[in-house]
Amino acid sequence: MKRGEMRTATPSTARAINDRLALDLLLDRGPLTAPQVRTLTGLSRPTVSDLIERLQANGLIEVTGESGGDRRGPNARLYGIVADRAHVAGVDVRRDSVHVTVADITGRTVGSVVREPAEDLPALVATAVAAASGPLALHAVVIGAPGMVDPRTGDLAGLNDVPGWRLNTLGALRERMNVPVVLENEVNLAAIAEHRAGAAAGRSDFVLFWLDDGIGAAVVLDGRLRRGMSGGAGEIGYLPVSGERLCDVLEGETMPRLPIDELARRVAEGVFAAVAVLDPGLVVLAGAAGRAGGEELAALVERRLSGMGPVPVAVRATGISDNPVLKGAVMTALSMARDDVFGAPALS
Repeated sequence: MKRGEMRTATPSTARAINDRLALDLLLDRGPLTAPQVRTLTGLSRPTVSDLIERLQANGLIEVTGESGGDRRGPNARLYGIVADRAHVAGVDVRRDSVHVTVADITGRTVGSVVREPAEDLPALVATAVAAASGPLALHAVVIGAPGMVDPRTGDLAGLNDVPGWRLNTLGALRERMNVPVVLENEVNLAAIAEHRAGAAAGRSDFVLFWLDDGIGAAVVLDGRLRRGMSGGAGEIGYLPVSGERLCDVLEGETMPRLPIDELARRVAEGVFAAVAVLDPGLVVLAGAAGRAGGEELAALVERRLSGMGPVPVAVRATGISDNPVLKGAVMTALSMARDDVFGAPALS
């Protein structure tokens, strides 16, 4: 193709793009009638009619009811996603517990369990996932755990302090569950949840500062989670502050006992480096201490940051009321399943 020429989508590519557009709308706003799909997509009546027929034939959508008691005919039918088309599991592996949530392809929770850690961690996680999913076949499992995940291998770059975690735990989990299993850093998953449904929704750039049993950060720039070359982006706990590591200055058991002004001072000193270097425009305080501090802590941190340098930044408390790591794991697994079942969305 010569420079300057426009690439024209083939009919099959155009159909795939339109199908995914309609499916995403049904996920976000459904169920919808055919006229509503036309209005929201801008597609023609024949295109939408063919699209609906095709998606029904492929078992992706179904008639869920009718719109308007006095109306009949194809245009009055409400179409929705076939929820049982695929199921996924999200897993949050903590030092003191393992949480599992199973969801259908629409994101509706269909099962969940909580277990205490055990020496044979792969067996524990596999059993917990099986208990949460029951007879359902899973399309993907995403696991969040503490530690640096190497982007090249998809496994931890080293051991963490979760009881029972050993070398090649990921391989053992994949072998036991016989389903695609992805491992992700817990703080990164919390950032995904915050970006899609929390305090960072609608923002292209932000830093999530994790204040919990461990200290860490996640970086989202241009709408994308940034992991770094070795998976170490956001390992802010090693940052020296006043001669100590930040993870020691903001130790998990100490934070709840600190006066809120002192906690805000330490948090501001810790996150300032990320603000000065990345200019994210937004910092989200998450984890147990971030949630407990709420908007009061966020306001105090923002005020301190405004006096530390010229880069403006807003600070907000987490907008996720339940487990953000688990929520991010389920969201990531759903993205995998939807791209596989619905077709990957077209790149802009």
